[in-house]
Amino acid sequence: MRRAVAAGLVAALLILPWVGTGEYPLALLYSTFMYAAVAVAWNVIGGFAGYLSFGHAAFFGLGGYTTGFFLVRAGLSPFLTAPLGAAVAAVFAALAGYPCLRLRGPYFAVVTMILGLAVRAVVLNLPWTGAAEGLWMTLPPWEPLVARRAFYYAMLAVALVTALAGRAVRLGKMGVGLEAIREDEEAAQSIGVPVVRLKMSALILSAGLTGLVGGIYAYDRSYIHPDFMFDLHLSVLAVLMALLGGRQSWAGPILGAVVVRLVDELLTVRVGTEAARIIFGLGLALVIVLLPEGLLPHLERLRRRAPRPPAAVPAAEARP
Repeated sequence: MRRAVAAGLVAALLILPWVGTGEYPLALLYSTFMYAAVAVAWNVIGGFAGYLSFGHAAFFGLGGYTTGFFLVRAGLSPFLTAPLGAAVAAVFAALAGYPCLRLRGPYFAVVTMILGLAVRAVVLNLPWTGAAEGLWMTLPPWEPLVARRAFYYAMLAVALVTALAGRAVRLGKMGVGLEAIREDEEAAQSIGVPVVRLKMSALILSAGLTGLVGGIYAYDRSYIHPDFMFDLHLSVLAVLMALLGGRQSWAGPILGAVVVRLVDELLTVRVGTEAARIIFGLGLALVIVLLPEGLLPHLERLRRRAPRPPAAVPAAEARP
């Protein structure tokens, strides 16, 4: 049943750009796909393993700058080279992850945040990245609606790949191991769980997926700058979306991203950006305090408690 609903939803999203939809709905869905992908990617290490990372903006920015570099310097299409951005982000995570993952709790969160700020500072001073002036990229010579459709499908594909990867991790042996690490790392190690390997694998996968998203986003912007490609706000949003939706489920971050994006957009249109940020932040804080496990587990419990229709009585038993 769930697979049929998911397949129907994906089919509807694939058809949507061809049913007279304008650029605005496609742009809104595009950004929702992007945040959903980042939140699911973050959840692999932050939710399943319990290592709250605030440095995912670094992976996002590295993916964006890698694709920008190959377009500007080599003339290659970022649609084809975005996986290289994912690889660069994954390699960086592998190099930085081993010492960082030796820390836990708030220490890990603070170090990853500092790491993200450090990468931003380095990129801001490198001449080949455009330094403080940023980097301009040439977009394909398409009509605006054609370009919007192309980036819509590209980000939808990335979101689907990320969701499938998150699902495979959660339902596989890796997810069981990461859950054991999150509950009690010493106990997990004592019963033979390969703690270091699983944590490193989770961080590398999470970084690679985030870098892939950053590559597509950078090309869509056509101009990249460290101020928004390495923005700490992205890392905070990924954490909030995963916590809001439910970080112990692979689908929870997707639900959180959809809710956050729609509420944020609605408030921005109705009450303005500044007031929206205040209301949005207070609302999120209340939901996280009142629903610490996230929305998805709460909705699942409500569904199980809902009265079910009486089962049909066989005709033979119904006769007197």
